[in-house]
Amino acid sequence: MPIRRVAVLSMHTSPLAQPGAGDGGGMNVYVRSLASALARAGIACDVLTRAESPDLRPVVSVEPGFRVVHVRAGPSEPVPKRELADLVEPFVDGVLEHALGEDVDYDALHANYWISGAAAHRLKHRLDRPMVATFHTLARVKADAGIGDDPDRRALVEREIVGCADLMLASTEGERCELAHLYDGDPERIEVVPPGVDHSIFHAEGRDAARASLGLSGRRVVLFAGRIQPLKGAGLAVRCLAELDDREAVLLVVGGPSGEDGVEELARLHSLVDDLHLRGRVHFLPAQPHQELATFYRAADVCLVPSRSESFGLVALEAAACGTPVVAAAVGGLRSLVDDAETGVPRREPRSERLRVVRRDAARRARAGRAVRRGGSRQVPPVLVEHHRSEAPAPLRRPRGA
Repeated sequence: MPIRRVAVLSMHTSPLAQPGAGDGGGMNVYVRSLASALARAGIACDVLTRAESPDLRPVVSVEPGFRVVHVRAGPSEPVPKRELADLVEPFVDGVLEHALGEDVDYDALHANYWISGAAAHRLKHRLDRPMVATFHTLARVKADAGIGDDPDRRALVEREIVGCADLMLASTEGERCELAHLYDGDPERIEVVPPGVDHSIFHAEGRDAARASLGLSGRRVVLFAGRIQPLKGAGLAVRCLAELDDREAVLLVVGGPSGEDGVEELARLHSLVDDLHLRGRVHFLPAQPHQELATFYRAADVCLVPSRSESFGLVALEAAACGTPVVAAAVGGLRSLVDDAETGVPRREPRSERLRVVRRDAARRARAGRAVRRGGSRQVPPVLVEHHRSEAPAPLRRPRGA
């Protein structure tokens, strides 16, 4: 069956949301870029997300062929991510109501994140349509990193999705192995599709202008860009700045609180800055529109990505595309994106001595941009569009509860 219309499920966060704050992050960028690429390839795409406000329009047209549908499920207000699994059934009902009310027939379902996967699992059996799943993060991988902020049932739900999905998309070979070994996923149904980057936005030209526009001319700049939550490790970025011998160097922390511990984590960061006598050298800035991040990447001497777990690390990819070397934790997708002597330095725990080496190495900056340009020219690789454009696989026949 040729694919003409796809339902992309992003239950817990909207592609219209601001990345870098709340639940908005790299997944928002991924989903929005995917939907846009599908629409421009002639595949109509609805992104279905939970309505978090009564004031939201039911349907928002982003561009021809790409719509965001706000599904009423539970209270029309933000709900903690841990509690969203209880709203899966109302969300499924809302999706079916929308499809029936608009007489929309979706040819395939593409779920993003485990909560959307749980909804897509049910819809697959209700609609008899193939399901594609992209997990973005995995509970068992997070648990191995010492992160226990998920509901106990998440790993079980993920295993059910893995067993039922017709196709799973992994960002790296490492994620493919995790799906196969930790969740008994069928390797034949797991496709590795590395993330890409939009080089019309993220490129190395204009570094001096970027620094001048931010008032950073003549300063050494370390950048942390991401949500403020324990998982992302902004505190380590602050400690690295304290260990640098350049007392004129500054750290930009670009992002807003995220998750149940976000506000508390931001307060801890401010206290840490005071304890280390870094007031005036650490600058906290709110989450920026996605395209505006390019200015910050270009202005920085080095971008620090100290996450405890990271499925693919979009910040590292975009920073390198802007010619900025990256010092990153050697976890998840960062191990494949950050290549020593090319795009930056992967470290089990990034430390200040690596920052000193990288920020003095002008040649590494040039290599970073060249390496990413060789790796991909678009946010959504063409192979991903082709997966959705081609004839859909026959849905796996499993019992309704499978």
